[in-house]
Order: sequence, then structure tokens, then C-alpha cells
Amino acid sequence: MKKQKPRVAFFDFASCEGCQLQIANLEEAVIDVTKLVDIVSFREVMKEHSDDYDIAVIEGSIMRPMDVERLKKIRKNAKVLVALGACACIGCVQRMVNQWPVEESIAAVYDKDPALNDNPYFANFKTKALDEVVTVDVYIPGCPIDRDEFCNVLAALLQGKKPPIPDYPVCVDCKKKENVCLYELSRVCMGPVARAGCGAICPTHGSECEACRGYVTHPEEDAHTEVLEKYEISAEQIMQLKSMFTYRYIEEKAKAEVEQ
Repeated sequence: MKKQKPRVAFFDFASCEGCQLQIANLEEAVIDVTKLVDIVSFREVMKEHSDDYDIAVIEGSIMRPMDVERLKKIRKNAKVLVALGACACIGCVQRMVNQWPVEESIAAVYDKDPALNDNPYFANFKTKALDEVVTVDVYIPGCPIDRDEFCNVLAALLQGKKPPIPDYPVCVDCKKKENVCLYELSRVCMGPVARAGCGAICPTHGSECEACRGYVTHPEEDAHTEVLEKYEISAEQIMQLKSMFTYRYIEEKAKAEVEQ
């Protein structure tokens, strides 16, 4: 009897869906993926949908009460849940809204429309990553993800191996490429604490790393702060940089200080 391939379903919450687009852009490599798994739901590329799946791959952050219920249902159906991209892993740029009361954000965007006052869609809810609501088994970071890394993670997952996600700073990749440190060019960079795996693509092309892949497991934040102070980076610049993709870490640090 022929062994049934694992069934994979893709889902999305608050996101640009760029990570799913990376998978859709695998082109001929899609053939290799479909040899390993059966894709039973993927709104970006197919009309069919099934709630019978083994692996749920989810892009997007959780921004509404109704998202929580939908995510819990997906988690209940899935044997394995994969957080796809920065939105799912850490909350990404939409998490910046947590800095302000929800009412202020709604008023700023929708100009105090009275019709929204009692709308449950806009309930008082803070943006969250997937693992703040349900258990996540596998993380694939990035904004967007790297499609080759997705294939490597999927292959490892199907073999019962630990997904090969790097856990060292972007600075390591910069040094390998012999890039001039952006701090020496009077630029600001999150490389000292940011998770590598992207090949330091942004610094290599002259842009600052914004830590879209999140932090390494044990970031040397004090050392990073010393670097920022050495190059006379203002507190406003530091906070702006740390708030872009990684506001989750600011929230978690503040919470830990309160609980001490």
C-alpha cells in the first residue's frame, strides 16, 4: 500500500502575504515540494480547500478576537503548526500599534467614525505573534521568508530533524562578506542582535539591518547598547530602530521588569 504524503494547508492572518508569495514563486522547485507533500489548501495559488491536514503553515499576526478563535481551530486540526515569516513569529511591523491605546489608533485611521464604536472587529485587542495564542512547533523567520530556507525547513521537518535555522548574529555574515560595518559609515544597524540566515542581504546592499528575522536566542543587548552609545546614536534613533520589526522584545522586557 502506497504511503500517504503529509497534507499541508496554508493560512494567513494580518500580513501582506509576501511570505506565501515567496513559496508560490518557487517555480520549478514546486514540483519537488509536491513530491514530498500534498498541498490541500493555499488561497494564493488554488481554489480547493480542505480542513483535513497534518501541517498548518501560517503567515500573519493576530490582531482581532476572531483571529484567536480561528487560530485555535487551525491548531486543533494540525499535528504540526509552522509560523511563517516575521508577522507570525514576532508580530512584525503591525505590532508597533501596541504602543498606543487601540481607541487612538482607530481614531487616527478611521477619523472617529461613530459606526465603529461598538464593532467587535475593532475590539480592544493587542497585536500578537502566533505563539502567544497557541503552541508553535516550527518557526521560519524573515520579512519575507527565504524560499530556499522554507524548502530546507520542510525537508528537515519531514525527516524528523531539527529545522536548520541559524542562531548567530547578522554581524557574522557581514564579516564573512568583508562588508564595511555600517556604524563606521555613521549608519544604525541591528546586526549585533539580529538573527542571521539572510546572508546579510541588507547591509551588503547598503541598507541597515532592521532585524526582520528577530533576535538571536541570547542577544547581547548591553553590548549593542554600548556600540550605539559609542557611535553617539540618539535614544530616539535606537527606539525607532528597535520598534520597527521587534517591538515584541520591548514589550517582553518591560513586562519582565514589572514582574521582578
